[in-house]
Amino acid sequence: MTRKVSRARRRQIIDALGRGTVPQNGLDLFAVGMERFEKALDEDLTAVTGGGAGFKAIRGEYGSGKTFFARWLAERAKRMRMATSEIQISDTQTPLHKLETVYRALIGGLSTASSPPSALREIVDTWLLTLEDDASAAAGIAKDDRRAMVSAVDELIESRLEKAAQTAPAFATALRFYRRARLAGDQATADGLLAWVGGEPNVAASVRRYAGIKGDLDSGNALGFLQGLLTVLRDCGHPGLLVVLDEIETLQRMRSDIRERSLNTLRQLIDEIDKGRFPGLYLVITGTPAFYDGQQGVQRLTPLAQRLATDFDTDPRFDTARAVQIRLTGFDTDKLVQLGCAVRDLYAEGNPAEARIRTLVDDGYVKELADAVAGRLGVGTAPRTFLRKLVADVLHRVAEHEKFDPREHYRLTVLHTELNDDERNANRRARRAVSADEVELDLP
Repeated sequence: MTRKVSRARRRQIIDALGRGTVPQNGLDLFAVGMERFEKALDEDLTAVTGGGAGFKAIRGEYGSGKTFFARWLAERAKRMRMATSEIQISDTQTPLHKLETVYRALIGGLSTASSPPSALREIVDTWLLTLEDDASAAAGIAKDDRRAMVSAVDELIESRLEKAAQTAPAFATALRFYRRARLAGDQATADGLLAWVGGEPNVAASVRRYAGIKGDLDSGNALGFLQGLLTVLRDCGHPGLLVVLDEIETLQRMRSDIRERSLNTLRQLIDEIDKGRFPGLYLVITGTPAFYDGQQGVQRLTPLAQRLATDFDTDPRFDTARAVQIRLTGFDTDKLVQLGCAVRDLYAEGNPAEARIRTLVDDGYVKELADAVAGRLGVGTAPRTFLRKLVADVLHRVAEHEKFDPREHYRLTVLHTELNDDERNANRRARRAVSADEVELDLP
């Protein structure tokens, strides 16, 4: 039985599963098999919130739960008051070797437990209020003494961002003038300066002149901006930042020169973390085994391969979550059924049709449905389709129609168009004679 959750939170989770996507929150309510990672990762996050930094590489085939894992970890980080951001690596929108695009995407996905993406404005405004409190306490300045307060806060901004200013001096400048524009009631200029701090390239020239800043964010100063952001977060009550670089295996599809530059950028980030440049940063990457082990991925750059080297020749039962790489082995049938039952319980709790749901969609039926989907797609590629069918085709109908019995009235049909490339490939391997337009699966 699941623990009590709000109706709104339950609705968000169920809606996402019904669409075949990973929910943005609430993953702890149906996390299966994560217990073996909790202790080591919580220790990592605790060290980061204490001023340390960390890096972790997640590996797994499609369907093993990499995105789920990353969002589950982000929820744990938020419970420790950390901010989080998830970035999809892309050869067009966010190529890894162009750190300015990565930083911009980081800001776009920046969130906290109380603020959804992008939380930059809330974070910066909270930080500036904190500096006012610090200035007032340290120098005894009255908060209504605007002239003295402006000068004192400006000095604090410069001193707090001193390290970031070594490579990105304009970061502090933009924040100083952002505050001045807000105090003057010039919201348009303030918005422009905050956009510039967030890495947006198309900021009006008049806004730049107001603050005396030149140029745009680029790969040369992006890491300085990241340093500044970590300082701002720490000062306003968020002692760390979890950044997830998801689907990093897309680097394998890029031109060889871009791929090598991107791999070297990843090596650089790991080294800078180890050197202590980013206190409060926990960087996580997710990728397939082919990315970590293949010649078009990590192995192409020997220094990076050395940093990520992990022995996976042992039985997966004896893997350690303290290694630089964590291996996700995906679902077996028992875990798939356990996952389905957890989602069924979440759906049923508090539902007016709860008794009927638990009777008709009992553990035995959940197993039948899981076996049918897994038998066609393979267990590894089944979870997304299985949960979508369970929610959208079965649970919704049982809840809405008193006479609907899934064993009697539901025939599981998976359209070819519903499957992504990995699921289609799995289906073709499992049953090559089936029509390319539709796959029909009959439950007992």
